[in-house]
Amino acid sequence: MPDDTEAQVVLRLDRITKTFGALTANDSVSLTLQKGEVIALLGENGAGKTTLMNILFGQYTADSGRVEVMGAALPPGNPRAALEAGVGMVHQHFTLAENMTVLENVTLGTHSLCALGLDRAAAHARLAQLAGDFGLSVDPDARVGALTVGERQRVEILKALYRDARILILDEPTAVLTPQETTDLFDTLRKAVALGLSIIFISHKLHEVMTISDRVVILRHGKVVHEGATSGTDRRDLADRMVGGRVTVPKAAPGIPGAPLLSLRDVSTPDRGNAPGLKALNLTLSAGQITGLAGVSGNGQAALADLVGGMIRPAVGALALNDAEVLHWTPRAAIHAGIARIPEDRHKTGTIADFDLSENAILETYRDAPFSRHGWMNWRAARDFAARIITSYDVRCPGPATRIRLLSGGNMQKLILGRVMEGAPQIILANQPVRGLDIGAVNYVHSQLLAARDRGAAVLLISEDLDEIMALSDVIHVISEGRLSPPFARGTMSPADLGVWMTGEGYDEGAAHAS
Repeated sequence: MPDDTEAQVVLRLDRITKTFGALTANDSVSLTLQKGEVIALLGENGAGKTTLMNILFGQYTADSGRVEVMGAALPPGNPRAALEAGVGMVHQHFTLAENMTVLENVTLGTHSLCALGLDRAAAHARLAQLAGDFGLSVDPDARVGALTVGERQRVEILKALYRDARILILDEPTAVLTPQETTDLFDTLRKAVALGLSIIFISHKLHEVMTISDRVVILRHGKVVHEGATSGTDRRDLADRMVGGRVTVPKAAPGIPGAPLLSLRDVSTPDRGNAPGLKALNLTLSAGQITGLAGVSGNGQAALADLVGGMIRPAVGALALNDAEVLHWTPRAAIHAGIARIPEDRHKTGTIADFDLSENAILETYRDAPFSRHGWMNWRAARDFAARIITSYDVRCPGPATRIRLLSGGNMQKLILGRVMEGAPQIILANQPVRGLDIGAVNYVHSQLLAARDRGAAVLLISEDLDEIMALSDVIHVISEGRLSPPFARGTMSPADLGVWMTGEGYDEGAAHAS
């Protein structure tokens, strides 16, 4: 960690305050960042972390307070000024053009439209130099749409470095990465810090915070409640400080499986672009059981989720409910069959941004009683339903009339969870249910899934977090290139064992033994 001298300070946030109506997102927040330092910025969903970073990056204007970069005041509400001052930001949700190459994405916006054109050879050489210096291996001429998630994140970081970023903000940078990709990212960050880059690292994964950061700053309800060296704390202490009390981790006792509720029999689906379809897949979801699906992102999880949710049908094979084959399979049929979805992307497929909480709470059931009567909407019932979710699931918001786009990601997820659980579903499709959530919200979601299982629901848990899969699942499958592994009972496989199947090697070994 750098010496604590004024000359080393590259960023100063001085008494930043920001309100949205009656909500105070940041309440006189102050912090400093030194050259070559990694600060972990922690807090519950809705604590004010993203608002604070958006003020730093010029996307929001603070009501009061001051931002200084390299000792100079940063003009408020001016992202270009932030970029020119050396501030780069890598968002949790990538902002890349998939139909363009890596080089085109990195250089986009770096030269005037009035100029004669980009010196591609010089840009290519500079990008190659940066990639080599920081260990960010990626093909400059590759189409972004053909890259893995980990490679896309390297492109996002290269975009910032290409613009001479000296301060890098990373918002949930490992949310969609495999453990190996996370290790590679941390190697890159250490190289960057050694070369003088300063980093603000926002994450809910406390073991990563302990691994990569020098110092920790915790926000709660918009205020700084803790600041100190990472070496002077531990994961439990950080979790307790984030929520303002003792964090209780739910205990997942083994489930008692009941009757099969949904079965897929030798199901195949077409490939979709670079994403593989399902390959002769067999899967049974039983009452009272959590079935975990592990795998590297992009190996058929999306196709399986779409199939269970009624978005697509088997091209080959059969889907059965309660041992009866279903021939007409649609999203509406899935809902009527008691299947409830926690979708992978709460922004794109889980909610409608400009709808309020009442409207979002009934998105999938608005045509059913009590929300519809003889073709007319019963908005009082919808508002009462949303209010019940807000209270029962601790959705932090002004009320049911709030536009959902104004909520933090964690509070959006709580509304979706409440929408799912209040319907007492038979089958729950939980696709990345805790991605980007704080430790308190993670524990709450997990406890709700376990409670639903114990009530007799069948839960399909799709996650790229092996710790989550192994902690909750009664039985585990691994998916790789659309192929499904045999079922593994709880406690019979180590992370390394599952990793063999995630790389596809387990299928090859199984085929060799079979022959």
